[in-house]
Amino acid sequence: MIQLALRVYHIPEDLQVMLDDYFGGFRMRFSTSGYTTNWINLEVGIAMGCTISPILFVMAMEVILKAAESSAGPANLGGGCSIPPLKPVMDYTTII
Repeated sequence: MIQLALRVYHIPEDLQVMLDDYFGGFRMRFSTSGYTTNWINLEVGIAMGCTISPILFVMAMEVILKAAESSAGPANLGGGCSIPPLKPVMDYTTII
């Protein structure tokens, strides 16, 4: 989804490659007082704490919301009033 959002918003290809390389290199492991796992690659998601992650999250959510919005019309409240089918606020979305 992130790669699609980067293309939809016309992010230059060299920057797309750089971001893919950057996020493709994340590794993690878990530790307890008596055990530590081997390093594993983070294959899905956006890394928390990275300054560009919120921007990528919003871009990806916008692509999803625009696609959903184009397939659903506004809700008619009567009396000539209607509201849009989606009301997004960052990571909280109301779907009517």
